[in-house]
Amino acid sequence: MTGRGAEPGTGAEPGFLAVDSGGSGLRVVVGVPGRGPSARRESREPVRTGARGIDPGHLMEQLVPMTRSLAAEAGVSGLDTAVVGAAGFASLGGALRADLPGALARELGVRAVALAADAVTAYVGALGPRAGAVVAAGTGLIALGTDLTSWRRADGWGHLLGDCGSGAWIGRAGLEAALRAHDGRDGGSAALLAWAEEQFGPVPGLPGMLYPRADRPAVLASFAPRVAACAASDPVAAGILRAAARHIAESAAAVCPPAGQPQVSVTGGLVKLGAPLLVPLGEELARRLPHARHVPPQGDPLHGAVRLATELAGGRLTLPGDEAMLYVVTT
Repeated sequence: MTGRGAEPGTGAEPGFLAVDSGGSGLRVVVGVPGRGPSARRESREPVRTGARGIDPGHLMEQLVPMTRSLAAEAGVSGLDTAVVGAAGFASLGGALRADLPGALARELGVRAVALAADAVTAYVGALGPRAGAVVAAGTGLIALGTDLTSWRRADGWGHLLGDCGSGAWIGRAGLEAALRAHDGRDGGSAALLAWAEEQFGPVPGLPGMLYPRADRPAVLASFAPRVAACAASDPVAAGILRAAARHIAESAAAVCPPAGQPQVSVTGGLVKLGAPLLVPLGEELARRLPHARHVPPQGDPLHGAVRLATELAGGRLTLPGDEAMLYVVTT
């Protein structure tokens, strides 16, 4: 790799770089528009966050060697376009906006850069460049919608202030029901108490085990599958999942365009809970958004980053720009 775009007269096609940066590390694709992804690699080291927000230097330390290796593997001699989707970009992306386009140009020869919130790449992966709403529901939860003129966001406020209906929310509600059963209070579930003791040990020790942990949301979310497993026979567990479905549909309705025939999709790990959540969710979406069509996601956030990169490379990017959501720079 030369560090510049494809040179005239070489016959080489300019390539693209697509990146999904999240809590588990980086996923990177290098390819050529029209040929689809050619090479892919993952790292298991999440990008650090510091006083300036997401650390562009740490991102580049990981990204540059991975990209050069992938470009050689894919036979791509230059990169013209890059899309970086990053968790936390909406609120912590200031340093990325300031530093990353120039760094990508210097190190990799990239001429057009799009920096996106992970909710945007999840949206594009699920629906593509069309009007609608996408709820990205995993450990946390955020909803994003667009009428193709602006973006609208709901929730995504974290497990202490929001993320209502998320895996962490479901797990916390399930553990509360377990503790209610332990205490003999109304609203308790003996079935969830048994599952909580199997997974975490005696429940009086739960606060001391849970509260000091930095990965509290993930620990809470790890109990959500237990709640789903109880839902068929336990009315308390079933009620928790119905409430989660209401919260998810509320967020979707808050961001969905009110006119036309938008599409609505729910993506993320929470869909793996299956029918105990998805059946009431389908009912809630139909009730709250009768004008919208509920569709399965076409792909994941990395697929969305690739899609954005190919559209940016071809000059076909029609989604609205927004400094906090989709920031495009041409160098």
